[in-house]
Amino acid sequence: MSKKNDNHQQEIDKELENASSKNKEKDSKKPKQETSDSSGKVLGDQIKDGQESHDRNPRSTFLCSLTAGLEIGFSYLLVCTVFYFFKDYVSEKALYKLIAFVYPFGFILTILNHSLLFTEQTTLQSLPVLNRKRSLWSLLKTWGLIIFGNLVGGCFIATVFIWLGPALKIFDEKSIISIAKHVAHYDWLVILVSAILAGWLMGLLSYMITSAKRTLSYITIIYMVTGVLALTGLHHSIVGNIEVFAGLLLSPEISLVDYFSFLFIALIGNAIGGVVFVALIKYGAFVLNVDEKNNLY
Repeated sequence: MSKKNDNHQQEIDKELENASSKNKEKDSKKPKQETSDSSGKVLGDQIKDGQESHDRNPRSTFLCSLTAGLEIGFSYLLVCTVFYFFKDYVSEKALYKLIAFVYPFGFILTILNHSLLFTEQTTLQSLPVLNRKRSLWSLLKTWGLIIFGNLVGGCFIATVFIWLGPALKIFDEKSIISIAKHVAHYDWLVILVSAILAGWLMGLLSYMITSAKRTLSYITIIYMVTGVLALTGLHHSIVGNIEVFAGLLLSPEISLVDYFSFLFIALIGNAIGGVVFVALIKYGAFVLNVDEKNNLY
């Protein structure tokens, strides 16, 4: 049985290598044109990138994830600013739609700077585990470092902004509290399903960026996906950490229980969305295609 599984894995790896080499040949023959990547090429690239992420020095992983937690804070800065300046002109419901236009900015900074954002890494880092190149323990350890770095960076930048915003008069404490309550005060099941959908979209974002060729394509994809998160109010654990933590520091209406329960549910939901609905399905579809091609049914 073990030998059969090893042979099966060799067939999958062979198909991934073939897909990669075929696309390299196409690229060399058409240097002035963009060639479309096959699903195997994109999947192979994701697995290789995921392996590199697993193998990074732990201190480097932490610093890159800390940077991501700080950089994503610029989305929060802009969200608070827009909320404050337009609150007297449009309804609160309309405000939460308006902030969708500025919400992607922190994601663009984070992803183009190759910082490690948990929700972008869920699919990427789970694929080497599915491909049996890395262990589940390695995945959990790497996720733990990234989440810790993201949260520390986010809490620090939230602390800075709740002082700086009112000092610069670009937003006030009331705006901070309103945003925090809007994010955290949902039933746990609503947050979970919302976070799963957000994790799904972020997993797709990671997948699509791998096949993009130019920086402008990167920005368009990031803006499109994260704009949907903001417009629909889907829960993103790392941005949500900043939003709810800031509210926790300023308002008795946000308790420690509110903060930690939100964070736990959102992280679980984001992970499920990225792993199940992107990594498992994409990888499973490729494996089924290999099995059919090699008559392994």
